[in-house]
This record gives sequence, structure tokens and C-alpha cells, in this order.
Amino acid sequence: MTLKYAFKQSLPVMAGYIVLGTGFGVLLASKGYGPGWAFLMSFFIYAGSMQYVAIDLITSGATLITTAIMTLMVNARHLFYGLSMIDRYRHTQPYKPYLIFGLTDETYSLVCSGEVPTGIDQNKYYFYVTLLDQIYWILGSLLGSVLGSIVAFNTTGIDFAMTSLFLVVFTQQSLDTKNHSGAVIGVFCSILCLWLFGPDRFLIPTMIFITLLLTVLKKQLENEESHD
Repeated sequence: MTLKYAFKQSLPVMAGYIVLGTGFGVLLASKGYGPGWAFLMSFFIYAGSMQYVAIDLITSGATLITTAIMTLMVNARHLFYGLSMIDRYRHTQPYKPYLIFGLTDETYSLVCSGEVPTGIDQNKYYFYVTLLDQIYWILGSLLGSVLGSIVAFNTTGIDFAMTSLFLVVFTQQSLDTKNHSGAVIGVFCSILCLWLFGPDRFLIPTMIFITLLLTVLKKQLENEESHD
């Protein structure tokens, strides 16, 4: 029952991950890396946007220091995701290590989308959603890698796919809630930091500013949400 519910809830992510994973696989194949690489990267790294970036890092011969800094910049948002999941994942053994590893933007959205219905094991639901999402990504990556090895594709613009998914998730969450204060704060901080620090350095300052504002305005935002 729990697996069935998790699968149903994860269907929108499946649609996105199959497409995005396929794009990653095609792009990876265009650089001369086969299905084995696609599987291993999706199994061990499992970070959509970072996997796209990793293709350029691998092909350019980037150093470990450069790779570490780039990974921090691209995935800095997960530091803040993780802080917000401490209470939710506190009593999730034996699944906790994998839940931490498998936390993506879309999985985060599903886990935080609402209360789990009566009769559904919450910890198993978190685990199944996380596992299913990674399976979708791996399947998409393998599909794209195989197709990219067989058919020649024009890969221009494929790396924009992850940005498109983020926009879709943001739009969906905005439609599902009446209180848009958090979204407004996020957009404001992003635009401000983009202007102040430039497109190559704005991500980490943005996350810091968003966290500070949400912390300062926490009670006010909670009051607004309770009134809606």
C-alpha cells in the first residue's frame, strides 16, 4: 500500500526525470562516454544539475579542488534543504543514510508536500519516494546514453533542461499554496544577489540571504500561513 501510494505521488517526477535523465545521457554520450558511465554517475553522484556540470569537468580535465568548489556552488541549496529536514528525518532508521544521500529538489518537494495519509508508513513512504526517483533518473540516463550512442543528436540547449524543471517545480508549488511570501523572498534575494555578485557567484550569497530572511521573518510567515 505504501509503495503504491509512493509510486502514484512520484509519477510527475518520473515524467520529468526520464526526460531530463535522457538529456544527460545523450550529452554524456556526445562526449564519448558510454552507458556504464551514465549508470555509475547516476547511481553514485545522483545530482541532476551537478551531473550536467560534471560532464564539462571531466572533459576539461578539471582539478579536484575546482571540482569540489563547483560542486559546493551548484549544490549549496542542499545544505539548507538538509537543515529543514532534520526533524522530519530524525526517526527514519534504517533508511536515514539513503534518505540523506537521495535528497533532490523534486524528492524534497514530494516529502514536504503534505501529511502522509492514515495507513501509510511515513518512513517507508520517504524511502520509496527517494528510491523510485533515483530509479527514474538512472533509467532516463541509460536510455539517453544508449540513444546517444546510436543516433547523432544536436545537444545545443540540453543543459538548460534542469533549469526548466526547477521552474516547473517552483510554479507548481506556487499554485499549490496561497501564501507566496517565501517565494517572493526567494525571487527578491536571487535578483539582488545576481545584480550584486554576477551570474557566476550569486548562488551561495542568495542561499545565505534567503535563510537569514526566512529565519528573521519565521514567526510572521507562520502567522500569515495560519490565517490563510
